[in-house]
Amino acid sequence: MFPALLAAATAVPAAKATTLPLTLPPNFTFDTTPHSKLATNAPWLTHGFAGLFIIAGILLVALLAIQTTKQEGLSGTLGGRVESSTRRLGLDAQIARVTGTVAVAFVVLATIVSLTGI
Repeated sequence: MFPALLAAATAVPAAKATTLPLTLPPNFTFDTTPHSKLATNAPWLTHGFAGLFIIAGILLVALLAIQTTKQEGLSGTLGGRVESSTRRLGLDAQIARVTGTVAVAFVVLATIVSLTGI
């Protein structure tokens, strides 16, 4: 169809793939010492926070996956609807409320885990 373009594409030789071996220096060691007082004195607590953080993350993904949108498209996702706080909430509203609580817990746990130094 385009002989000049086809000739140019076939005239370029393919570059040979090379890989470099990954080697570490002989005196290289990983630093496994705790970097905060809390991680030094109470590692069970820091790892407990990390475990709660992982559980909150998995729970947040699951809750976001089971939610339904009221309308299709971007306007329905961003707009939502206003509900009265005195009225009994339906299942979707309860899931949304639990999702908000888990999201706040996720952010708080992320901050705690980052400050503990693990």
